[in-house]
Amino acid sequence: MRSRVQATLLLFGVLVVAAFAVPLLLFTASDRTQQLVLARSSDLDRFATPMDHAAATGDTSAIIAEARRYTLLYGEPIVVVDARRTPVVETGGLRASSPAIARLLDSALRNQDAHPTGTLRPWSHDDRMFAEPAGTGTQVSGAVLIRASVHAAVDDIRVRWAAVLAGTALVAVACTLLARAATRWVVSPLRRLDRAVGELTAGLPSEHTLPRLAARPGTPPAGGPPELRQLASGFNRMARAVRAALEQQRRLVADTSHQMRNPMAALRLRVDALHTHLPPSADRTYQGVTTELDRLETLLDDMLTLATAEHRAGELAVTNGSDASCDASEVVLDRHRLWEPVARQAGARLTAHAPAPVFAVCTERELAQVADVLVDNAIKYAGRGAAIGLRCSAEGPYAVVTVTDDGPGLPPADLRHATTRFWRASRRPTPGKASPASVSPVAPTVPSGPEGDGPSGTGLGLAIVDELLTGRAGRLELAAARPRGLRARALVPRPGPGGEPR
Repeated sequence: MRSRVQATLLLFGVLVVAAFAVPLLLFTASDRTQQLVLARSSDLDRFATPMDHAAATGDTSAIIAEARRYTLLYGEPIVVVDARRTPVVETGGLRASSPAIARLLDSALRNQDAHPTGTLRPWSHDDRMFAEPAGTGTQVSGAVLIRASVHAAVDDIRVRWAAVLAGTALVAVACTLLARAATRWVVSPLRRLDRAVGELTAGLPSEHTLPRLAARPGTPPAGGPPELRQLASGFNRMARAVRAALEQQRRLVADTSHQMRNPMAALRLRVDALHTHLPPSADRTYQGVTTELDRLETLLDDMLTLATAEHRAGELAVTNGSDASCDASEVVLDRHRLWEPVARQAGARLTAHAPAPVFAVCTERELAQVADVLVDNAIKYAGRGAAIGLRCSAEGPYAVVTVTDDGPGLPPADLRHATTRFWRASRRPTPGKASPASVSPVAPTVPSGPEGDGPSGTGLGLAIVDELLTGRAGRLELAAARPRGLRARALVPRPGPGGEPR
């Protein structure tokens, strides 16, 4: 919008400047041309009077001497003829017999002035011919012709045009500066509003970044038209209300997850204490209770992790987060060393491929958490005897961590729902025996799998991954592997030449 408004103002300024400059240029050229015509007409009159005397007395010496002095002084040739078109004097190489000169002299002998009518321009270079009759009244006693040089007049026109154009350029620069200032004054509230909308969309505008439209909270925005300032004030009020609601929602999830830990721990202790007092026939019921307790604890942990991921994604959307960087290949190799024993215990084979360093705009902890969820899902749901591949590569502006398995995979209709919170697939493959919580200090306690959560799944693992990647301007891609299985790709921007994401 800023460029369009500025372009419109500049176009209007150019049209206004042109409306003044073009007539002024034409006027200066016409005025200087008229000065040349008047000056040469005056010079012709100087020779017309002596020609009357010469025609009456037959003595042409005075006019001949005057013509030669004129040509010597000004460098402009002269031709003077009598009434019978007989040359009286010819200077500077001009000849009365020349066809062009003869036509002008004939017009003058018919008592008609022969002056050029065209206006001089800075690029004009041809000399001009001026001819007038000599005599009194209707009696023509001869004719006088001068070939005038236009160089001096053209030089004056060039100087005047240069002055006009220089002034026009200054006015144009002033109009440009005024247009930029006016555009900035009009558009700057909209730009601040756009940034604030982006922060609000990210979900977590902080108290010190939210009132960018105002000097400080509670004060009206400065700059811009009154209508935009009123709009900005209304947006500030709305944004604070939305921010408060979002913060309360996040705190509710976090506080609920945190406050329920103590009752859950006490409940587990009491259930464990009851185990020794239960008959053998109640073992199945006891195992079901402990399984549900495990699942509830996992759900609380995942909800807290998801709330933290959402909060972090909002912060990254506001601050860009381009200062973070890690070697994705090193993270992949480290995750392989951590998860390979777990995969072997679950009856699967985990391999890794990271041939060269690939840097990504994120922290090692964030990328490790993403890789942990994807590898854990593959181990759990690919089944015994599955082959799982963990790979790191660079693809254009992204660093890509890919986890591929040859398990049962997901139906195409279920792939687009895999990152939905608490979503469960239409079928439930038997999960593997691995539990990454006891191995990885940064992985979620029991991450959920894309191929349908098992009894211990919560349906939040991929939602957490999606939030983390979105906060880093990346994305999660899920697709069927060939000939069978599932392929999960985590794309994170790579740093550009200046450290910014590409």
